[in-house]
Amino acid sequence: MTDNRGEMERRRFLYRGASVGGAMLLSGTAGTAAAATAGGAAVQDAVAITPADRNYQDVVRGWNQRYIGKPEKVHLVSTTDQVVAITQQAVKEGRRIAVRSGGHCFEDFVYHSEAKVVVDLSEMRQVSFDTERNAFAVEPGAQLLDVYEGLYRHWGVALPAGICHQVGAGGHVSGGGWGMLCRRDGLVIDHLYAVEVVVVDASGTARAVVATRDESDPNRDLWWAHTGGGGGNFGIVTRYWFRSPGAGGSHPSELLPRPPAEVFINAVSWPWSELTRSDFYTLAQNYAAWHVAHRAPGDPYAGMCSFVGLNHRSNGAIGMVTQMDATVPNAERMLADFVAAVGKGVSVPHEAATTRTGELAAMPEFVKPRRMPWLQATRYLGTSTPTLNDPTLKGDFKSAYMRAEFPDSHLAALYKHLTSDAIDNPTASVQLSSFGGQVNAVAQDATASSHRSAAFKMAWMLYWADPGDEAKSLAWIRESYQEVYAETGGVPVPNDVTDGCYVNYPDIDLGDPKYNSSDVPWHDLYYKGNYPRLQAVKKKWDPRNVFRHSQSVRLPD
Repeated sequence: MTDNRGEMERRRFLYRGASVGGAMLLSGTAGTAAAATAGGAAVQDAVAITPADRNYQDVVRGWNQRYIGKPEKVHLVSTTDQVVAITQQAVKEGRRIAVRSGGHCFEDFVYHSEAKVVVDLSEMRQVSFDTERNAFAVEPGAQLLDVYEGLYRHWGVALPAGICHQVGAGGHVSGGGWGMLCRRDGLVIDHLYAVEVVVVDASGTARAVVATRDESDPNRDLWWAHTGGGGGNFGIVTRYWFRSPGAGGSHPSELLPRPPAEVFINAVSWPWSELTRSDFYTLAQNYAAWHVAHRAPGDPYAGMCSFVGLNHRSNGAIGMVTQMDATVPNAERMLADFVAAVGKGVSVPHEAATTRTGELAAMPEFVKPRRMPWLQATRYLGTSTPTLNDPTLKGDFKSAYMRAEFPDSHLAALYKHLTSDAIDNPTASVQLSSFGGQVNAVAQDATASSHRSAAFKMAWMLYWADPGDEAKSLAWIRESYQEVYAETGGVPVPNDVTDGCYVNYPDIDLGDPKYNSSDVPWHDLYYKGNYPRLQAVKKKWDPRNVFRHSQSVRLPD
């Protein structure tokens, strides 16, 4: 630490992600918002954008261009008081509310036809240290790269959150929050200490409530619901506080995980033109088997995270990108051994990654592992995403957690659809991502995020720009997903092999009997046995069902 450590302990440094050049602002301690008076002044203080404004079209859409809303107003808020007041007004007038933080929801949960008022939290993006709570405060509009920059540059700590730089903390955290440090440090919600939420009670009164993980907190159930219960279910999050369980001391550098000072980044690929069916089976199964064998907490490979892009043949190759903690003993040898284990028995040697891997751009310069400072690597991987930076794309997505190796039927269906001529789209991919490790050290019911025994995660993704490609694109992703899980009703039901779906990759098809013919409803695919408890929280904190979308937690019967 620098010589001004004592001064840092006496002051709270405030980082505003929106500021040019990452400027540091000094501020007083972040206070907890009391129940605010829902006066007209607070509403007027927020910027309100209507269809009459020229910038309206820019604030009624998120990242996925499939969904464009037509709300009466979009409120750009900057304080909790404004959120309380706007919520109160909408409830009084009977107008449907939707909430935006980063704008990365895969479905139409924000920009849907029934939403009349959108509460846009993208201006609430401060990352700070709160000396009262002895925890880091993160506002919901802070994009993940803002969070990494703020925490690491100033205090040398990090959250094990996601890769994509544009994703907002609001929805990412409430849905569980998976990222590249998960095997070492768990999910982001495993470090969530408190949450501030604007709720509406049975009388229709809006107010801000702070809920913590303290066992004595009467609001603890509301905290628990935000540890994987998903966004848009219970209220509007206006602030998160983070401190790792058991963290002692009062200096910020002691309260969250310290990421590796340096990491290795490696990217390789196997060309489709030389892969046989047997090679494909072997490659995918090797990845699965390795993760099943290494999913326990405390595994020597806890500092490694890897993902394989099982790209459609039109992409040209299957790719794999791996990050390895460079500070552990024999890190480079361990990384090489992992890559060799994935490629063992494949007749084609790996080569440079000259095509995109899932959402990441080609990375040919990383065929030989390159050692980089952690923040540089995080920034590089987070921003090297052509699909995230293309404002014309529409997309569809599906997910699955895997507890065991692939059955042959899964591999056969994956191969069939990844080599199908039904589409010619290099963005079509099924991505396999590392999971397990410290994630699995937490009990299934300790947080709302219930998938605590999975070894790896799967994500179907597909993008298109031409409206004429939508029908065949949706047909491909739906048919491939259904056929992989044909033996369990078209979805990855929780069993010894599969373990449900990731709520942060929402998929409206899970609730449609045309695509889910199993006896497991969509909410049990996301939440498993935690759903009844989430419903109880819903009844207590949102009894009027003010905060809802097409896959929100339902009020109990």
